Amino acid sequence: MARHGQTIRLRPPRHGVAPRARRWWTAQAWLTVTGPSLLTAAILLVLSVLFFPGALPWLAPLLAGVLVLPAAGYVLAMPRLRCRIHAWEVGESAVYAAGGWLLHKRRIAPLSRVQTVDTVRGPLQRAFGLATVTVTTASTAGDVRITGVSDEDAERIAARITEAARLTPRDGDAA
Repeated sequence: MARHGQTIRLRPPRHGVAPRARRWWTAQAWLTVTGPSLLTAAILLVLSVLFFPGALPWLAPLLAGVLVLPAAGYVLAMPRLRCRIHAWEVGESAVYAAGGWLLHKRRIAPLSRVQTVDTVRGPLQRAFGLATVTVTTASTAGDVRITGVSDEDAERIAARITEAARLTPRDGDAA
């Protein structure tokens, strides 16, 4: 037990995301940020060439700095960072997940507080054979999300959490 003033270091969860998760997050980046940014830049450049050729000397560097470089940086950096950060673990008494790429978030939920376990597969996730397991607890802090796991692992995780939660005495139950 930690004494006042001592810091307890939390180790990272043991299991990382599926190798396909990086490709999923890359495709997601292209569809949501990079693709639209590059398309916007291309349209503005074409319109400039057609209707305002005098604007091209200042518009091209502006678009490169505001749209193209950030979009390229996003698609290159985000999937790598997410794969490095996202991890999960189901222990004897708790579910532990780490996530985020910009804002790192760690959530630990006692199995005694688990209310539901959901497995979600969006269209893009299905294309890559991935799923997200969401563990809802009796907490106002929010759900525990295990993201970027294979379909097979998602089914095993959900079954394991459900069974462990069923066997774990509830808060307030007599032991």
